[in-house]
Amino acid sequence: MSAARSRSKSQAKPKAKSTRRKKRPWWKPKGSARTQRWAFAVVLLSLGGAAWAAHGAYERLLDYPSKALEGDTTPIELEVPRGASFPQVLELLVEHGVLASGDASAFKVYVLHKGAARKTTAGPHVFRGDMTPEEILQELQRKQKVAEVRVTVPEGKNLLDVAQILADSGLATPEEFEAAMRDRALLDSLDIKGETAEGYLFPDTYKFAAKATPADVVTKMVKRHQQVFAGLARTHRDSIASLEKSLGWGPEQVVTLASIVEKETGAKHERPLIAGVFLNRMKFSSFKPKLLQTDPTIIYGCTVPAEKSAACQKFEGRIRRIHLDDKDNLYSTYANEGLPPGPISNPGKAALEAVLAPKKSRFLYFVARNDGTHEFSKSVAEHEKWVDLYQRKGQVGKPKKKKKP
Repeated sequence: MSAARSRSKSQAKPKAKSTRRKKRPWWKPKGSARTQRWAFAVVLLSLGGAAWAAHGAYERLLDYPSKALEGDTTPIELEVPRGASFPQVLELLVEHGVLASGDASAFKVYVLHKGAARKTTAGPHVFRGDMTPEEILQELQRKQKVAEVRVTVPEGKNLLDVAQILADSGLATPEEFEAAMRDRALLDSLDIKGETAEGYLFPDTYKFAAKATPADVVTKMVKRHQQVFAGLARTHRDSIASLEKSLGWGPEQVVTLASIVEKETGAKHERPLIAGVFLNRMKFSSFKPKLLQTDPTIIYGCTVPAEKSAACQKFEGRIRRIHLDDKDNLYSTYANEGLPPGPISNPGKAALEAVLAPKKSRFLYFVARNDGTHEFSKSVAEHEKWVDLYQRKGQVGKPKKKKKP
């Protein structure tokens, strides 16, 4: 290598050092190394303490449900009201000494953690002060045995009869039931247009809660009627339309006639025929005046309505001439044409169906045979013959046909 080339290499200028400062790592704060180590130690201790505290809290949370509270073994009875919210239940537990006020928050967290805030059951519960939170929650969720009252309401009873039957079961007094059956606000809520629930207290066997109110009972009976009637209306849709077209009737008039049919006969096979007789009287143009002339309507008007006519105020259980002529008794079908202003009893399914599926005939009259059945006639003359035989001469049952010689 030449000397000149060697000198040129040795005389070359060194590279300039970079003036940019390296970025400090996040774990190396400003200050001396000792300060940095102390700060790092404090951070580690803080994190460790927090972790230890969290671990302790977690352990306590795991132990909480099975740890007995500090009360005594005395039974504590309380009743959770129907519809009570969990905060209200919690307040009851503290108020009755099941939980100490200082334990209420922890119990609330536990119940919310279990997702059980809405699973408490209404009714009576029994606790002790030394129960575990888990046991308290189990008792709050215990299914209640609902005390029930079984009541059978027969067909054809009016509202006063039904009120007495219900009262005999111990649910409430007759007066309380009658008041519910006449309660305008309750009737409106049940879509009943009449002045009472008459006709809509469906005869059936019911199971009512022992603590059911008269309004609860009336509501259940009316809804049962509505359920049955809706089914019949679907089955007899054409008949419903025919009655509306020919007579202008709606469901209220169907129920009213069914209530009369129910009172007129206890023989099931006669109901469609008797319904047909009344419908013939309403539809046949030759039948005038349009008087149904049925005794149960007079009796009803003289016994059940809150306001009664002067003649009805003298009613003693037997129909007299003043009652037959009494136009002020709006329920009288002897003095007033057409249907009465509302039902006179509570009809069952068979009577309702009899109106919707009547037996066709030309009969316009019937009279009792004194054995629970009736004799039917097409003319006044024929009817009078049977009235003489059964009502005046006391014949019982259908006359036997004379044997031909």
